[in-house]
Amino acid sequence: ADDSSGYESESTGAERAAAGGRQRRARTAFTSEQVCQLEKTFLRQKYLGASERRKLAAALQLSEIQIKTWFQNRRMKLKRQI
Repeated sequence: ADDSSGYESESTGAERAAAGGRQRRARTAFTSEQVCQLEKTFLRQKYLGASERRKLAAALQLSEIQIKTWFQNRRMKLKRQI
């Protein structure tokens, strides 16, 4: 007998991946040093250009997408606080 309830949410990540479903990327845990540098940069400028994002990503050993996403999230946090 099949013990499954039939709910897709009960399948494992591997089963979803095998079935063609997309897996979410693991959440990035920023170090306190990275957050400190990101916050300092954010205080100076709320938006980064491509070259600034590249430099910051290299300096903090993060991807440009992680930097871009952090800034987007930080701007939304600021907006909520206001």
